[in-house]
Amino acid sequence: MTKNNFRCETIQKLELESKNIGARTKDKKISNEIYKIVKKNNFKTIMVYIPLKLEVDINNLISKLRRENRLILVPFMEGKSFRLVQYRLPLYKKKFGIKEPKNSYKFRKKNIDLAIVPIVGTDITLRRVGFGKGMYDRFFEKEKKYINYTLFITRKLFISEDCITDNHDISADIIII
Repeated sequence: MTKNNFRCETIQKLELESKNIGARTKDKKISNEIYKIVKKNNFKTIMVYIPLKLEVDINNLISKLRRENRLILVPFMEGKSFRLVQYRLPLYKKKFGIKEPKNSYKFRKKNIDLAIVPIVGTDITLRRVGFGKGMYDRFFEKEKKYINYTLFITRKLFISEDCITDNHDISADIIII
C-alpha cells in the first residue's frame, strides 16, 4: 500500500468516526489526557492546531489553557509551510478551510514546551501520516530544535503494516487516542 492510498482510506474512516455519536466524548477524554500531561510537566508554551471536523476537537482544552495564562501558539499558513502566531480571537477561515487568527508579526520565537499535532495515521515506524501537504514536516524540519515534546492525537489510530512514511515525516514522543 502506498502512503497516498493509506491516507485516502484513513481520511474516509476518520470522517465516519467524526460523525460517530461518541466522538465528542472521545474528544473530551483525549483533551483531559493532554491537560494532565500539561499540568504534570508544567508546560507553559504550547503549540496547538485549530481543529477541522475530522480532527480531535481541542477547542475546550485551548480555552482552559488560555485561562491559565499559558502561551498558546497556532499555525499561520505561509506558502508551503507555516509559522506560529499567538492564538487569539476572532478566527478567520482560510485556505483548505483552516481557521486562523489574524496575522501577527510581533511574536518572538521561544522554546515550545509541547507541540500537539493531529494525525491521519502512522506506520510501523510511528511517523506521522498527515493530510499530504507536508506543512508540519517543513515546519518541524526548521524548528525541531525549539520543540521539547511532541504529542500526536487522533480519535482512532490507524497504523499501516507497511513502512509508508519517509525519513522527513515527523515522529512524536507519545500518541494519544
